[in-house]
Amino acid sequence: MNKEITSIQNPYIKQLFQLKEKSRERKKSGLFLIEGEREISLAIKGHYELDTILYYPELISEAKVSALTKQQTNSIEISKEVYQKLAHRDTTEGIIAIAKSKSHELQSIKFKTKNPLVLVAEAPEKPGNIGALLRTADAANVDAVIIANPKTDLYNPNSIRSSVGCIFTNTIATGSTAEIIAFLKQHNISIYCAALQASKLYTAQNYKQASAIVVGTEATGLSDEWLQNSTQNIIIPMQGEIDSMNVSVAAGILVFEAVRQRSIH
Repeated sequence: MNKEITSIQNPYIKQLFQLKEKSRERKKSGLFLIEGEREISLAIKGHYELDTILYYPELISEAKVSALTKQQTNSIEISKEVYQKLAHRDTTEGIIAIAKSKSHELQSIKFKTKNPLVLVAEAPEKPGNIGALLRTADAANVDAVIIANPKTDLYNPNSIRSSVGCIFTNTIATGSTAEIIAFLKQHNISIYCAALQASKLYTAQNYKQASAIVVGTEATGLSDEWLQNSTQNIIIPMQGEIDSMNVSVAAGILVFEAVRQRSIH
């Protein structure tokens, strides 16, 4: 492969553009793009395997690229035109990595403690919401994030961008609602569903034991399957005119209540 690519008509660059734009291409190849120094360093820390590094030397030096990747990865210098075609953001540091995606199977989750705290999101559609949920999960240091019936690809550039790299710092699994409920029951994890029906105040529950906080979409909430298997439905009291809030905000409130309780000895 060339060590320098200057044309956006280059077949390899065209292939990478497809990876950036199309979920189908990412799934088929098992590759995705990561943009930015922080995101790439978090991916390396999260044991993601990097295939290739592309860098635009006006914005980042070859020495810095080598230091970031510990010189373990094939690197290619690219022109401004190529960089602008592949970059997802306007303000980045001139570096893009092609990385290998991981499998996110439920059974691969290894809990570090006997009483894990898990965040479950059912059918999140917006990549921005997934990113925000992953930031919340990282901030609370939850044991795992599980996405039920995902409606969008985890490696969508918007998910990665809005997670500010937290996609690489969390233990993440995906599965169907039925599979996840079975998994939680198998591990004796209590299920607390954020719902309006048959709910109790979220602060009145005890999350010190193994607990899963489950949130649905703002539009439709959680499916009946979750509500039928819930240990207890929980609710955040609303003081204003509307009866719902952004899913990542609600998840943050609920998860940090569990974290608060667990910090009290």
